[in-house]
Parts: sequence; structure tokens; C-alpha cells
Amino acid sequence: MSTRWRQVASVGLIFTMVASTHANAGTLQQQLAASSCGTLRSAAMAEPGNGPMLLPSYPTLKQGDDATRALENVAFVYDNALAGIALSACGNPDQARRIADALLLAAVHDPSFKDGRLRNAYRSGPAHADKVELPGYWQSHGNYWSQDPYQVGTAVGNVAWAALLLLSVYDHSHDRRYLDGAVAQLRWIQDHASGAASPPGYEGGFFGYDNAQRAQHWKATEHNIDVYAAATWAGRDSGDPALAQQAKLAAGFVYSMWDDTQHRFLVGTLDDGKTLSHDKSGLDAQLWPLLAFSSPPAEWNQVWSWVDTQHRYGNGYGYRRHPDGIWTEGTAQVATALQASGKPVPDAVWQLLAAQRSESGMLYATPQRRIGTDFAIGPTSTYADFFYYHLPHLGATAWAALAGMGWNPLTGRPIARTEATP
Repeated sequence: MSTRWRQVASVGLIFTMVASTHANAGTLQQQLAASSCGTLRSAAMAEPGNGPMLLPSYPTLKQGDDATRALENVAFVYDNALAGIALSACGNPDQARRIADALLLAAVHDPSFKDGRLRNAYRSGPAHADKVELPGYWQSHGNYWSQDPYQVGTAVGNVAWAALLLLSVYDHSHDRRYLDGAVAQLRWIQDHASGAASPPGYEGGFFGYDNAQRAQHWKATEHNIDVYAAATWAGRDSGDPALAQQAKLAAGFVYSMWDDTQHRFLVGTLDDGKTLSHDKSGLDAQLWPLLAFSSPPAEWNQVWSWVDTQHRYGNGYGYRRHPDGIWTEGTAQVATALQASGKPVPDAVWQLLAAQRSESGMLYATPQRRIGTDFAIGPTSTYADFFYYHLPHLGATAWAALAGMGWNPLTGRPIARTEATP
């Protein structure tokens, strides 16, 4: 065989191998989408009726287990916003609307505050008598009603994600209540979390019980990404120029967090709102700019080197720098951001995500017993006590569905399909 024909044959073999790889990856992705979407659909339909409801973040927790008591029947707003957006992407907008309706109720019927805020979490299940209850339980050791100070607080990122869900439902329903509800949440952020210290950006929110809530003055890259995405989307739909200014402020903070030396995003500031945090790294803060910004600067794509060297764990990815295990949700975020960046998702990533499926259908938050994040839950913590556990998790399942569907939750649009160049 001549050299020329050997070259032609070799090129033909490469094209065949690439096509086979793409077909296999497509099948794995479609299977993950089908299973995750089906699980979310079943979970939503299991909540009685057709009215407002919220889904439990950890649906399989055993009653009476002291170690997980504070998480029983708790519906975190972030997880539910993700689940609602994923349900819309999966073709179940009516179930997404039920979650959105519950958040609208919660914002106008808060037991203590009349400023329209949302809490970080509520009690899961259907709303009764137009009320969405705050989470908590009776502590028999001491005879008192116990609440978690983070759950009853308000974090800016969670509020922005609630706005993203409301905007997603508005896109499907064209019901002005959802657009107005999203704008109201963004105005709450503007009124209560605009940090005065430089670099300009939005602060963390509030932590603690109703009679002793503490303002959180740190600024998070992740939170400002969320605000930018929601304000951009709401501004486009409403034409409100104030939202364009809000998006500009949040975007400016995100741009200022790009470290051109290490080619990665800083996680934000310390508690004073101005001192930059250089030692920690959060996977979401590295990935979400690639999803939220429609035309990100070319240099931001250099972040993939940081993600692979600092956050990789086997075939998956962990939350923190040099992780101690796989963060399922974050690995699905990698798959989503790779698609948005026009890069192929390795088969091993799809396989790893599928392997996290529990008997209930929900994906485990991590295959490890517990993984760390290097972050504390709140200002009263004495160590970095924010962990993910080997529990079936609503948020992990929702991100897997979004990755499988090729859906960008920060823009509310499908990710444009691209073919990798052989």
C-alpha cells in the first residue's frame, strides 16, 4: 500500500473512531437525562395535589436520626430552584410552576419579615392555607423548638437562583406574576446586599435567627455570578434599566475576581468585604462564569487547566481545592460547562454520574462518606463545617438532568451543540 493510501486509511479510521466515541457519549448522556428527569418528575408528582409545593433536598433521611435531624423534611431554596429549572428543561413545566408558586407564597407570607425576602430553606411538601412553613423540629432534650440559623437566614445566591426559576417559569407561562416575582427578589438584593467597600459587588446576605440576624459582608464570586445571570435575564424580559445596572455591578465584581497569573477565579472577599481570598477555591466559581456570560473573554477558557489540576478527583471533580472526594453536583456542572465551552465531555464523566444513582433514583451528593468544602456554614461555626454527605440529593440529581439535557440554567436556554474536531 502506498504512503498516500495509508494516510487516507488512517484518517478514515480516525473519523470512524471519533464518530463511534460521539455516538457512545451521546447515548450515555441521553440515558442520564432520561433517568434524572424521570426521577425529578416522579418526586414532584408524588407531592399531593397540583398546588404549590417544595421538594425535600434529602428525601431518604430516616426519621429520628439525631445526626441528620436538622435536614429532615427540609427544602433548600437553591435545590428547589435547580429542580424546577431542570423540570422545565425535561418537559414538565407544570411541576416547575408548583415550586415557583411556593416561593411566591413564601415571599409574601413570611412570619417575621415584610420586605419580601426568601429564606434559605423551608419545610418540604405541599403548601397549606397559603403558607409555606419554615423548617424546624421539636428538641425533646431540653423541650424547645429547634431551628438551623443558616436555614432561616437569607443568602444572596439562593435568592438569585429563586429568581432564575421564576424567570424560567415565566418563559413557559408568560404569566407576569413570575417575572414580577423575580424582579422583586432582585430588588431585595439591591436594597439589602449592596456592599459599599471596594471591590464593588453584592454581599452575602443575612445569617441567624429572626431576633438576631447578622449581615454577612463578605462578597462571593458565585453569588455575583448568580445575580448577574438573573438580572441580565430579568432585564431582557422586563426592559427595566435598573436591572441592567445591577447586572453591570455584579459582572464587574466577577471580572475583578479573575486571577490572570493562576488563570482562575478567586472565590471572593473575606468578611470585611474588601480583602481578597487567595487560598481557597470553589469549583462552582470556576465554572459558572462560562455559563452565565454569553461571550466570556477568551482568557477565561484557561480556567480548565486550574479545574483539572486543582479540583479533579479520579474521573470526577471535588468542591474544594485538592478535594477529598467527588462532588456529584460539581461533576455535572463540569459536564454542563464543557458543553457550553464547545468541548467534548469524556465518557468517564457520564459513567461516573450515572453510577451515583441510588435506589430511590436520586443521585448521591458524593460517593464518599463525606467530603469537605473548606467553608464554614456561618459566622458562628468554629471550623469549616460545610460538608456534603453520601445521601441521595435533589441538587445533584437536578444538575445531572441539566447536564444530560444540555441545558444552561443560568440563561434558560439549551446549549448549542458542537462537534469536536478530530
